[in-house]
Amino acid sequence: MNKTVEINITKTTTSKLQETDFDNLTFGHILSDHMFVVDYADGDWQMPRIVPYAPLTINPANATLHYGQSIFEGLKAYKNEHGEIIVFRPDANHRRLNESGKRMCIPELPEELFMEGMSQLLDLDREWVPSKPGCSLYIRPFIFATDEFLGIRPSFKYKFMILTSPVGNYYSKPVSVKVETHYSRAIEGGTGFAKAAGNYAGSLYPALQAQKQGYDQLLWTDGKTHQHIEESGTMNVMFVINGTLVTAPTNTGTILKGITRDSILTLAQEMGMPLEERFLGVNELQECLENGSLQEAFGTGTAATVAHIQRINVNDKDYQLPEKSSDAFSNRVLKKLDAIKYGLEEDTRGWIRKY
Repeated sequence: MNKTVEINITKTTTSKLQETDFDNLTFGHILSDHMFVVDYADGDWQMPRIVPYAPLTINPANATLHYGQSIFEGLKAYKNEHGEIIVFRPDANHRRLNESGKRMCIPELPEELFMEGMSQLLDLDREWVPSKPGCSLYIRPFIFATDEFLGIRPSFKYKFMILTSPVGNYYSKPVSVKVETHYSRAIEGGTGFAKAAGNYAGSLYPALQAQKQGYDQLLWTDGKTHQHIEESGTMNVMFVINGTLVTAPTNTGTILKGITRDSILTLAQEMGMPLEERFLGVNELQECLENGSLQEAFGTGTAATVAHIQRINVNDKDYQLPEKSSDAFSNRVLKKLDAIKYGLEEDTRGWIRKY
């Protein structure tokens, strides 16, 4: 793929904009008018194009359907008060996509193809970016194998696509979670650090069991001992204990290197918040809940940004967390992060791109 990306554009003749209720956006249910598509074959990415959003025709022998060779990313576009479109840290998403791809034997995607495809797609569908506070345009880049072959080996052909979807808040209220000590999300040497489709498929059954018991999500523990907290559902998780921010390290290969996580840790240091990247033990968590030293718990991720946790179940016992004040760290860092994303605060870190 050359540095100059020429993208063929076919515009839709029937936009869905007028029939979309932007005051009632359910996460991921509404897709914008167009999608970016490019194919990999014969050792190169070929035929980049933007076409009207439409179903794909898939051969029943498609490799992804059988062996799950698929990865994805998630990021958001925002509209500032001047009507400009702002995307938060897309370079980090591109890097992570390729890190996931390496683990799943998927060829590297050039940065200019990722960036230019997203840029032209956003420009074409810029009216789909909500202007209502708290809303955004969710961007879903993904790659999947397209070989038509039932043998087990890395595919020779792939398809990279970008879809966009106008969204509101992922969680409308604080969430309840349960510490999971039987099922495992990831194990060292596995694919826990990658945004691989199979990781999420494997988490559905345990999460469903927790939801049947009245919890929104799980607090995943390590796959070896189930004694250390790793993630919260599909998010990284953070705790404020006696005024110190505590979150699990990502060097074990079992935890996704969240871009929101990294952004919050950067802001926490700038805000003078004491920080510890270490594993929080399940027993320590329960002790902190019982003695009141756990002041805050929240998940972090692209979809939710910051999801406050109000109830935690540890060893079959429920604990209610205190209500968050406006000056709680999670509220202050969320406010600061949103100000950067919506262009209300100067970006001094090179995190945003305007379109």
